[in-house]
Amino acid sequence: MEESIGVTEAAQVPRQRGEQLTEAAVWYAQERHWEVFPGTWLEAAGGTERCSCGDTGCAAPGAHPTRPDWADQATGSAAAARRMWSRQPGSSVLMPTGRTFDVLDVPESAGFLALARTERMGLTTGPVIRTPDRRMLFFALPGAAAGAPELVRRLGWDSGAIGLVGRGEGDHVAAPPTRLAGRGAVQWARRPSRADLWLPDVQELISPLAYACAREAADARTRLS
Repeated sequence: MEESIGVTEAAQVPRQRGEQLTEAAVWYAQERHWEVFPGTWLEAAGGTERCSCGDTGCAAPGAHPTRPDWADQATGSAAAARRMWSRQPGSSVLMPTGRTFDVLDVPESAGFLALARTERMGLTTGPVIRTPDRRMLFFALPGAAAGAPELVRRLGWDSGAIGLVGRGEGDHVAAPPTRLAGRGAVQWARRPSRADLWLPDVQELISPLAYACAREAADARTRLS
C-alpha cells in the first residue's frame, strides 16, 4: 500500500543531529515531495572518519553520489526511500536540483544578510540550507539557476564575480542531517514549514541575494586592499 502523503509542522522536520538519515530521507519524500537518493557515507578509520569512496582527497567526504547514474536513482516515494536507506542507513541524503526545486548558492555571510533583508521587506523566502563550507542554499522554483545570471546582470553585477551560483538540472545538494567528514553537518538555516509549501520564484529572491552578495564581495575587496 502506498504511504499516505501529508503535511506536518516544521517541528516535525527530522532533527539536525542524532536523527536517523533514513527518517530524514523518508520525511523529505513524503512530506515535501522532494526526490532523494543515497550517497556515500562516513567510515571510521584510525580514529578519524573517511569517505566510503576510499579517496583520501575526496572533495565531499561522505556526501557525494556513489555512481554516475545517480539521477536515475532519485525517488519521490517514501516507501522506496526507506528501502534504499535500509541497505546502508548511514548513506548521505542527496537531492537532485532542477526537478522540484533549484537552489541559489551564496556565501554564508551574504545569506544571513539576505535573510534579514527579506524579512524587513516582507518578501517570501523558502527553505534555506547552511553548509559546513560556509555557503547558504536558497530553495526556489525550478528554472532559477538558468534565469539568475541574466537577472543579476540587469541589476548591474556579474553573478560569478559576486559569488552567486545557481544549481539546477544535472546538479544536486546534500540535505540535513548529512555530515561531511571533518567539517560538520549540513543544517537548516530556515527549516521547511507550512508557510513555504510553494517555493519562491527567482525574481522574488534575486534582488536581496544579489545585493547581499555584492556588498559582501565589496567588503572582502576592501579588507584585502
